[in-house]
Amino acid sequence: MTFPDSIEIQPLSAPPKAEIRVPGSKSITNRALVIAALSDPSNGSELRGVLQSEDTEVMIAALRDLGFRVHTDWPSGVVHVKRGPFASFIPVQEADLFVGNSGTTMRFLTSMVALGMGRFRLDGVTRMRERPIEALLVALRQLGVNAYSERGDGFPPVIIEANGLRGGLVKIKADLSSQFLSGLLMAAPFADDEVAIEVTGGLVSAPYVEMTLDLMWQFGVDVEYDDSMTYFEVPHLFSYESRTLDVEPDASSASYFFAAAAIGKGEVRVPHLSISSLQGDVRFLEVLQKMGCELLAEDGQVGIRGGRLWGIDVDMNDISDTVMTLAAVACFAEGPTTIRNVAHIRHKETDRLAALATELRRVGAGVEEFADGLTISPAPLHGAQIETYNDHRMAMSMALLGLKVPGMAIKNPGCVAKTYPRFFDDLEKLR
Repeated sequence: MTFPDSIEIQPLSAPPKAEIRVPGSKSITNRALVIAALSDPSNGSELRGVLQSEDTEVMIAALRDLGFRVHTDWPSGVVHVKRGPFASFIPVQEADLFVGNSGTTMRFLTSMVALGMGRFRLDGVTRMRERPIEALLVALRQLGVNAYSERGDGFPPVIIEANGLRGGLVKIKADLSSQFLSGLLMAAPFADDEVAIEVTGGLVSAPYVEMTLDLMWQFGVDVEYDDSMTYFEVPHLFSYESRTLDVEPDASSASYFFAAAAIGKGEVRVPHLSISSLQGDVRFLEVLQKMGCELLAEDGQVGIRGGRLWGIDVDMNDISDTVMTLAAVACFAEGPTTIRNVAHIRHKETDRLAALATELRRVGAGVEEFADGLTISPAPLHGAQIETYNDHRMAMSMALLGLKVPGMAIKNPGCVAKTYPRFFDDLEKLR
């Protein structure tokens, strides 16, 4: 797809009433691709409803560079992955992998290639070189891997000199990203012995770890863990089971349309998504309920009916990918909204707290930025040219403001291709 330099969002002329079919979950897709690549080599695994986006395409390209057989049928949303009859878990002994700005690809493959025999280098765009990874490298070194930052600063490029994982007890910090833990969990069954993982220093975005564990279980690996999700025991196996998996619609992507219903005082439903989804971000529906919206939960779909909105005080650590969506909704509530315990989103595609504060002030909202969150105080808004910082979630969330306020223009709208290439087309369906 090609995008203009900017897109001006036209306000809705009436409350929306729509059904929006959002694409497959990026978080599930990239986890499932890794697990499928490590599944029984005699059959391989088939994934249906797969998201086609920059993040998933760089994952698939990297798997192919590693020697895995990946067949894509994008019109049908089907991907088949097979390892082939190779002695090593990683078919090749050397690869230079480019991951763009895909955090899941960088973190998951850093652990995965440690199962191989050889030397692997992982690098990405300039922003990826600013996103920390040392906590994962420290954990891999405890399992006998020569894993290090090429520049010696704890950031990519990453070098993995692999000779398999030796098993045993490993301690890992996951207070900056749960992806460190998820990547380690997915690779751990194929260490030389059972792996016990102890999380130190707190865990952010715990629902994403729950998603990882659920997908591992669906592919035949049952991990034991405590209620606090700080200690995990991973069994020793030789492959994941082959299977066919249907990928759920992306709950993070759906959040923008639920927010549109809230802002526009209309009704929007997303089919094939349920409140019992694997994805923690479906809990964004509960946040909107607390603000005064009505949950529409029916067989085979969920939705929101908007109404009078009230400001709230909310801890969003577990659903931090929807912080920016809530920030847009907060601009139209009665009273301030405070978002807490999300300091880790400063290390995403951009410093999301700083970016939100800057752009919301640009359009007239009152914003107090603090170390781990924001307080947003509604005020009369006006149109502006919105900077997106090459962050897909910045573009999609700030576009919501334009559904109510004329003159909102989103710069670099093409950044949505990272996870939702057809977002602006689907946004128009609200009319």
